[in-house]
Amino acid sequence: MTIARRSMFAALPAALAAPRIAAAQGFPSRPIRIIVPFTPAGTTDLVGRLTAEMLGRRLNHQVVVDNRPGASGNVGGEFVARSDADGHTLLLTTIGTGAINFAVFRDRMPYKPEDLAAVGMMTRVPNVLMAANNTNIRSVADLVREAKARPGRINYGTAGIATSPHVVVEQLRLATDIELTHVPYRGSAPMLTEMVAQRIELGMDNIPSALQFIRDGQIRAIATTGAQRNVSLPDVPTVAEQGLPGFEATAWFGVLAPAATPGAVVQRLGAELNTIALDPEFRQRMESFGAEPPRLTPDGGSSPEAFAAFMRQEVAKWADVVRRANVRVE
Repeated sequence: MTIARRSMFAALPAALAAPRIAAAQGFPSRPIRIIVPFTPAGTTDLVGRLTAEMLGRRLNHQVVVDNRPGASGNVGGEFVARSDADGHTLLLTTIGTGAINFAVFRDRMPYKPEDLAAVGMMTRVPNVLMAANNTNIRSVADLVREAKARPGRINYGTAGIATSPHVVVEQLRLATDIELTHVPYRGSAPMLTEMVAQRIELGMDNIPSALQFIRDGQIRAIATTGAQRNVSLPDVPTVAEQGLPGFEATAWFGVLAPAATPGAVVQRLGAELNTIALDPEFRQRMESFGAEPPRLTPDGGSSPEAFAAFMRQEVAKWADVVRRANVRVE
């Protein structure tokens, strides 16, 4: 091989990297869209809009929210996975679009985990296990005892099949070897209404949706599902505290980008999002409805690498629960 030819090949990696470096240096060059894969007004939308507002301030650039609901969040997830990989189209992912859906939809999923790149987790939200006020269930131990005495005859409600609350109850059911009957609703509101009316005995929901009903005494909180007690329900013990050490399950919200997004852009966005996740204003807003910090890195925040590792663990964890519990979406 001639010297000239060797020089040409030696220069090739730098030449290929040049467009990516230039793209990162010029980022952002147009408005950034954060795709929220659910309808407005829910927890995902709230997290997405506050993230967009604060990211826009930090980048001194327009960041807008685009709601694209459908197929349990898969419509929005697929849209981002197929978008230009330049950092200007991002997904506000949830535990569903980032982990659970891959197991429950199986070969019908329109995208794969490797189609999206982790940028950063923004917050996590424990679920809360609740009982109607006309029951004698006041703890996890009570639930296990009652369920053993009446296998399959205790009903529990959730916001729908394959939602975070549904698979978390299945995780609890498998851990305690009890039988319960799932009653799925079209969202949290009708399920909580049925609990208040004492037409179902148990319910599981994200804390934000159920918090006011619990505070008003209309529903009894039995346990939260985080690693530690939740700041909004400090008197409610965790599942782990009630005889199941290591039990932890939280809904979580983060930002993903198309997989081929330049690494420099991902790192820039990741650093900005971590600053936002740790910002007192953001944390105060999150804590007001029971959400917690990411806690993926030593500073309590997140990073692209830490979020990617966490998501891999979540995909594996919920695939196992879904398989063992035979959770299906028809």
